Amino acid sequence: MNIRTLGNSDLQITPVGYGAWAIGGSGWQFAWGSQDDRDSIEAIHRALEMGVNWIDTAAVYGLGHSEEVVARAVKSWSGPKPYIFTKCGLRWDRRGQVQKVLSGTSIRGEVEDSLHRLRIDVIDLYQIHWPPDPDSPLLEEGWSTLADLKREGKVRWIGVSNFSVEQLRRAQQIAPVTSLQPRYSLIHREVEAEILPYCQGEGIGVIVYSPMASGLLTGAMTQDRIAQLPKDDWRKAHADFNEPNLWRNLALVDRLQDIARSHGRTAGEVAIAWTLHNPAVTGAIVGARNAKQAEGVMQAADLRLSGEEVLDIAEFFAATAV
Repeated sequence: MNIRTLGNSDLQITPVGYGAWAIGGSGWQFAWGSQDDRDSIEAIHRALEMGVNWIDTAAVYGLGHSEEVVARAVKSWSGPKPYIFTKCGLRWDRRGQVQKVLSGTSIRGEVEDSLHRLRIDVIDLYQIHWPPDPDSPLLEEGWSTLADLKREGKVRWIGVSNFSVEQLRRAQQIAPVTSLQPRYSLIHREVEAEILPYCQGEGIGVIVYSPMASGLLTGAMTQDRIAQLPKDDWRKAHADFNEPNLWRNLALVDRLQDIARSHGRTAGEVAIAWTLHNPAVTGAIVGARNAKQAEGVMQAADLRLSGEEVLDIAEFFAATAV
């Protein structure tokens, strides 16, 4: 894979990174159901074998378990060590219910916990997972704490996730923002209007999450499979996986599969490549729960969509607009 510089940092990242949300397992508010840690480690190793050089996780994924699995995978990996990105600002209770906490004291506790779970001395990119309420001064307190952690050498670079343009501006008044992590896919394009152009103009790197819409655009998701999702899989109740949206989303998958077949690829790779087609996007976070899944998506960075194919996708949306 080719590499790209992430924002104002010295991080040279591949266009696709391994996303460790799902491998956190069950037992919390936004779980994907139970996972096999051995499969998860094999998925990470296969992604690294295919050239991926960064892993994105978060303290809250699996209530710390995702970071622990990432640590085990990296420790048992004999090749070049990948960059490790993680996030702070979401805390959980005994029932696995999550809330935003961005006080300086809380973040300092979180970074120590993450360093311990990940078994590393410094985090390559530390990110605020979600902003607080729009008018809350905790944005400034949280971001100032991350800037202090960078100066102290606990983290190398600092970024944010799910921030608006206004929130990015507030953070930039305190310290430069290396990267933004927004949701972005063919069915969630809200960031195109303002956020992506702003980041491109300000030199803020963008690593998008859920480019395959949490598995919906992989080509493997069907109505029957969705019906059989376990009760502790958050997707089961999500609007994207239910009518009246599901029919259109699955029709989009059919269109992506037509394009994929002409390249000898998968629908998921086409969906990822589409996000990377946007010049504001530095990289895409791609999840896989076993080695076979990793093989089906981690080379999406090598797929170049033609102008005609991008237009074909645009025409699909025009024809199915509601």
